[in-house]
Amino acid sequence: MPEDSLLDHALVRLDEAAAHVSIDPDVIEKLKYARETTKARLMIRMDDGSRKSFLAWRCRYDDTRGPTKGGIRFHPDSTIDEVETLAFWMTFKCAVMNLPYGGGKGAVQVDPRKLSKAELERLSRAYIQAFARIIGPDRDIPAPDVYTNSMIMGWMADEYAQIVGQAEPAVITGKPIALGGSLGRGDATARGGYYLVRHLAEELGLSRTLRVAVQGFGNAGQHIASLLAADGHKIVAVSDSAGAVKSDAGLNIEMLLDAKSKGRSVETTVGQDGHEALSPDALVGVTCDLLVPAALENMIDEKNAASVKAKLVLELANGPVTPEADAILASNGVVVLPDILANAGGVTVSYFEWVQNRQGYYWPLEEIHERLRAIMEREGRAIWNISRVKDVTMRTAAYVHALGRLAEAIEAHGTQSFFVS
Repeated sequence: MPEDSLLDHALVRLDEAAAHVSIDPDVIEKLKYARETTKARLMIRMDDGSRKSFLAWRCRYDDTRGPTKGGIRFHPDSTIDEVETLAFWMTFKCAVMNLPYGGGKGAVQVDPRKLSKAELERLSRAYIQAFARIIGPDRDIPAPDVYTNSMIMGWMADEYAQIVGQAEPAVITGKPIALGGSLGRGDATARGGYYLVRHLAEELGLSRTLRVAVQGFGNAGQHIASLLAADGHKIVAVSDSAGAVKSDAGLNIEMLLDAKSKGRSVETTVGQDGHEALSPDALVGVTCDLLVPAALENMIDEKNAASVKAKLVLELANGPVTPEADAILASNGVVVLPDILANAGGVTVSYFEWVQNRQGYYWPLEEIHERLRAIMEREGRAIWNISRVKDVTMRTAAYVHALGRLAEAIEAHGTQSFFVS
């Protein structure tokens, strides 16, 4: 019997939510499949003169509520299943936050760490050459994701401008500030999760000083650790792709950030300032109040979910908890703030960037932070209330919340829109 795909796991959430609302079955059927997924083979010239090809995709999952929105990741293990699943999650994430977007996603199957800067630029530009007809400020708007950043988005935006013959800054978000990027985009994913935890702290019964473990010390993981540490919370364990460290007294965040800025793993700080070695696989079982999965999908599954000692899980990664693990966590009284809410700060500030690009007027950082805080608190509160009224988990409540908005939009388009190719 074939193993369930990542998208199959994701669709379990849809079915769980549909059981708690009155929705036309046609709406559910429409949301089970991507609107369009395009595959391309990117051929680039390497620095040694040879040519090498890389598989790439762009998925526009659903555009009922507006142009599709979603990042582009460069990762050696990326697949079409992963891309479509991430686009599905983006569809619901944008609906949760009430943004005028559908969900999209893109990927290139590559290890960018093995490319020179020049090769990386050629690959980034090749991606836009392949998918220029798919994207556009009113059709599909990419952004950074795993192993992509503002520099890569800048190259992509420049390539698109050359193809269409004019500057179109709103075609891509997460750009450098000099090219129309928004202030506050760098830490937006973590900051949104931080605002959410702070807003719901009383309802969640959290203490004033939390012990925090962060799985994945990349962009989001570094920022959430910094924000929480600045509030007086103790970061007791962190991990990255190469290792992990712990300290019951609290890790030295500045030391960890310095190591990462120099391209080193967090494990290189072992033996300094009380830092102890930790197996990366053991991080989810560390004694803490708050566990923050900020790495990749399916990091907490049926094999390790029972070891989670945290009262609260904040999903800054996409899909870090499997459906089987969800059931175990719920039975153990662990509250999960789901990805489509918890990490939605990134796409929300991307929306702010898109709006600023289109109006040609840019907001100060304080205004961006305040707008993000207000939206995170508004939607977090609405989902918390749904979870209490319907006696469901926060994840199911978030999908119920999004599904209501998606259903309303789908039904408003009329039945003929279901069958448009």
